[in-house]
Amino acid sequence: MKRSERPKLKKAEAVAGLLKKLLGDTGLDDRLPRYQAWLVWDKVVGEQIARHARPLRIREKILEVRVDNPVWMQQLQMLKPQIIKKLHAELPNCDIDDIYLRRGDLQPETTTASEPTIKWQTEKLSESEQIEIEESLTGLPENDLKNEMRRLFIRQKKLTKAKSRT
Repeated sequence: MKRSERPKLKKAEAVAGLLKKLLGDTGLDDRLPRYQAWLVWDKVVGEQIARHARPLRIREKILEVRVDNPVWMQQLQMLKPQIIKKLHAELPNCDIDDIYLRRGDLQPETTTASEPTIKWQTEKLSESEQIEIEESLTGLPENDLKNEMRRLFIRQKKLTKAKSRT
């Protein structure tokens, strides 16, 4: 269509309206409210949980959430009914019936300019710090819990060490 043949646009349309129209034409407009769960996730679950759990995808009416730690996974398993209830309160048409929790590493979020980046991952622990961590784990049987606790203590020690340098 030539430019001269096009009708003049009186007012620019909002992207949200165009998106709804586009999805309506393809028959996907009923799914849009479900995917708005990404927009309200942090508000619904709170900042602390949001750091450990992120929505991945929606299949049928099930929201799949990636959780970075088995302890958080167990906690979220117990909170699933409350989270679903809050999602429905925030998005009445979201039509999510269940949450499936999947263990895995979360994608690192980008930091804003106001947040200083702390390079704690590159910190090296001294032998005495490593011994201190191992001593705090004595009494625990050698299993996944002990390994996760070791990993957590190492991370915390490195983070504390990096913060003290800044």
